[in-house]
Amino acid sequence: MKTLTLLNQQNLASLPAQILRPTYDRSELKAGIVHIGVGGFHRSHEAYYTDELLEKTGTKDWGICGIGLRSADGKIAKVLERQDYLYTLIIKHPDGKIENRVIGSIIDFILACDDPEVATDRMAAETTKIVSLTITEGGYNFNASGEFDFKNPEVKHDLANPGKPKMIFGYLTEALRKRRDAGLPGFTIQSCDNIQHNGDMTRKMLLAFARRQDPVLAGWIAQNVTFPNAMVDRITPITTPSDVQLLEDEFGMKDEWPVTCEPFCQWVIEDDFCNGRPHWEEVGAQFVPDVTPYETMKIRLLNAGHSVLGLLGAIHGHETIDGCVNDLLFATYLRRFMDVEVTPVLDPVDGIDIEEYKDSLLARFANPNIKDALSRICLESSSKLPKFLISTINENIERKGSTELAALVIAAWCYYSDKGTDKNGKKLEVVDEMKAELHKAAAETSRDKLSFLRIKPIFGDLAKQKGFTDEYIHMVDSLYENPDIARLMQALLFGWE
Repeated sequence: MKTLTLLNQQNLASLPAQILRPTYDRSELKAGIVHIGVGGFHRSHEAYYTDELLEKTGTKDWGICGIGLRSADGKIAKVLERQDYLYTLIIKHPDGKIENRVIGSIIDFILACDDPEVATDRMAAETTKIVSLTITEGGYNFNASGEFDFKNPEVKHDLANPGKPKMIFGYLTEALRKRRDAGLPGFTIQSCDNIQHNGDMTRKMLLAFARRQDPVLAGWIAQNVTFPNAMVDRITPITTPSDVQLLEDEFGMKDEWPVTCEPFCQWVIEDDFCNGRPHWEEVGAQFVPDVTPYETMKIRLLNAGHSVLGLLGAIHGHETIDGCVNDLLFATYLRRFMDVEVTPVLDPVDGIDIEEYKDSLLARFANPNIKDALSRICLESSSKLPKFLISTINENIERKGSTELAALVIAAWCYYSDKGTDKNGKKLEVVDEMKAELHKAAAETSRDKLSFLRIKPIFGDLAKQKGFTDEYIHMVDSLYENPDIARLMQALLFGWE
């Protein structure tokens, strides 16, 4: 049996030469960044940029300490600890080239649910300059009106137990309380999630919570903490057993949790940091006065495009994004959606040719070596689609633009939530915090054609927009009569028979 080299600091020097690895002294790094939500995307994006910077400049102040808030983070905590917080980034190019690089920028990890005080102490430490977040769209705890949801039981717990929080805003508030009381300056809170104006939203939610818990502290936070908006982009599928096996077979290396990603990487950030920042611009990040047009473009085209392919493709029977895009019908449908329903509602973006950007998205989606599963794309659609797709529908309704391509996507989501199968009857798993509500509303469609659209936290008043509802009802009727999604896509693209 082949002996494998375990990935850890001691074994770095003995790894094959084809694997890039840190040459900087990790033992000298200080955790200037605390990151909450160490998933695959953080490890392919912010941690990657930071590793690049540490390698290029030799700075000692910008190591990363990861924090997991949930017991489910226990697995990554144990894996990273066993590997001295090292992991392999497997970058897969469309032409089959693969780059393997060990990332060394993460130097510690705290499982906060086991000891909240240790986590807030680390955030409150003088060395911490930035607390960054990838907590997914649902972690921001806002309701359909965009306001902080004080009905959440965990919010009620955190308000009453500031020293033992469960949610992100409880942790941030307690850490900032400790900094204020110690006479330290605030830290920058850097959102890396796919929410428009993610920094503004983080500020709004945090101050809402803090005002309810401690109005005086909330005033201090408003004056001493900054929340730069940012746009982040790198397609990062879920790690599969074959990714682990690749490293074992090719290099004899045992990495329990590598990360795979595409070569493309983008980070556009507003330069609004209150306590210093890394010079990420030296390794490709872009600092701008206003990130709004960049993030709107990305969310409405890339993220919405993923959802279009995910929902339609799942019902058709496709399993991956590249499988969809290499199907000419799906590629044509996505491009028509981008051209007809999204581009007209986008503002110009400085330095971006929108046609070239759309071309690049199709090429990225078609990468045959990034097997991005549609099951991942469809996760938590209730928190994604209001920002990615429904906002575009509403703007098109207002400007009397086209909405029928998006209407089919919403009808497909209804069918997906109701039947939970593709057109051939194969089971599709629905993973969503609102799963029960989605299924209940979708199952009422035979009685009330608009029951799905009446879920106000997701759709708002969309059920009252007659032009759109006429299109939607037609799509739903057609889909329930015959779930051959390709037939409906062809009809929209080339005309109804």
